[in-house]
Amino acid sequence: MSRSLLAGLTLLSLAACATDGSTGSAPMAGEARADLRNAAGNVVASATATSSGDRVRIRLVAAGLPAGTFGAHVHAVGRCDPPGFESAGPHWNPTGRQHGSQNPQGPHHGDLPNLQVGTDGAGTLEYSLAAASLRGGPAPLFDGDGAAIVVHAGPDDYRTDPSGNSGARIACGVFE
Repeated sequence: MSRSLLAGLTLLSLAACATDGSTGSAPMAGEARADLRNAAGNVVASATATSSGDRVRIRLVAAGLPAGTFGAHVHAVGRCDPPGFESAGPHWNPTGRQHGSQNPQGPHHGDLPNLQVGTDGAGTLEYSLAAASLRGGPAPLFDGDGAAIVVHAGPDDYRTDPSGNSGARIACGVFE
């Protein structure tokens, strides 16, 4: 293999691994991923956050949660210390609004629809957050302390501030 071809491949490999420096761990490609773990440390769901124009698309896929309806939210801090995951901080709320799509003073940027999980432990939630971005602009998801996604023990009522009366945090994942 020629020396110039080898050098070009090395540079291409390094570029593919680069980050933009805003969080030190999120990829440049406009997508972040998170594995959500329960208090025992088991992976029970995964999530992606994808930047698209002035929106961030969240996709949450459960594969090990109990059957039921669960509140799910993007949280302001990229930290998930078990067992209660309080380290993830409050909902991501760069505009200072109240919680819930049915609250006249809401919603938070991090408010998501409820996650429906079947008896097989599987469920999928897809939602697009308006007026948001992964990096830069007035409402970046990745700031100095990162971001997390949390599943709560009960359904979100879409109204009660600050968390939709959705109960304890049962799973958490840091976006990277």
